[in-house]
Amino acid sequence: MSQITLANGTAFSADPGTTILDAALARGIVLEHGCRTGRCGSCKARVAHGATAALRPQLSLTDAEVAEGWILTCRNEALTDLQLDVEDLGQLADYPARVTPSRIAALDRAADDVVRVILRLPPATPFRFLAGQHVDVASPAGFRRSYSIASAATASGKLELHIRRVAGGRFSDYWFGAAKPDDLLRFEGPRGTFFLRPVIGVHVVFLATGTGIAPILSMLAQLAAEPDMQPRSVSLYWGARHVQDHYLDPAAALPGLRYVPVVSRGDTEWKGARGHVQDVLLADVERCRALELAGAAVYACGSERMIRDAQRVLVNAGLPQGRFHFDAFVGSD
Repeated sequence: MSQITLANGTAFSADPGTTILDAALARGIVLEHGCRTGRCGSCKARVAHGATAALRPQLSLTDAEVAEGWILTCRNEALTDLQLDVEDLGQLADYPARVTPSRIAALDRAADDVVRVILRLPPATPFRFLAGQHVDVASPAGFRRSYSIASAATASGKLELHIRRVAGGRFSDYWFGAAKPDDLLRFEGPRGTFFLRPVIGVHVVFLATGTGIAPILSMLAQLAAEPDMQPRSVSLYWGARHVQDHYLDPAAALPGLRYVPVVSRGDTEWKGARGHVQDVLLADVERCRALELAGAAVYACGSERMIRDAQRVLVNAGLPQGRFHFDAFVGSD
């Protein structure tokens, strides 16, 4: 058994063959994490002292990062006592994951390839989560997929999910074909470490692609409900391939929100922003010095490619590394 000590002094033990992340969670200690498959990179940590071994491939790490001592806590076991240059997220310990039964209350086709699902929850067992988190839903056939929560954390009795069709996807066949109101589903959660950190006096910037808008809507609802959070400004850049892929208008979610819809291809009649959301943000920063990256915090949700590129270009442009928070959508069927 190894002793693992974090940068803020929190310590826990880990058995051989158990990932560092699982060992922490088993003891009520929450480390940054997301997909738990080695692909999203949320659980990246640097080893300050000690030795580890990868139990499974570290798909999101480069060779250079491995050489510099970075590991994925969801993929590695401790071989010796360890010191890691990360801190635990203590507030998430108050939101443990559990299995909850639910029934479909409504299905709304928000776009050709997006369905908005409202789940009705048992009144006797309130479901608590932080805005930005997700749940793992089990289909009637036993498939499990992760979906971000779009509803406000203060909403009671219902949970809203935005689900995009995946060509040939087994769960997609259910959502876009067989699903009907009153179907019984079970989900496990809340999961993930994508949530709002302290934002008083900070330029809060949201980046989203596709259904990555879902957890952003929940976060906007939190900011609207808690005016004492007082960010310096709030901006949202929502990227889509075509104009019609912006299947809702988030501008009304928060008074004073600066909303920039972005289109990446086609639609010659579109007069708004074009390209990738991170590039549009950088162009705005260059034009408007009031939105300096050094005083910003970015919350990004969407495709793996957008997350990787946005983190790289924004940190290189002056965003503090610790102020890029993300939830990457990893592929599934």
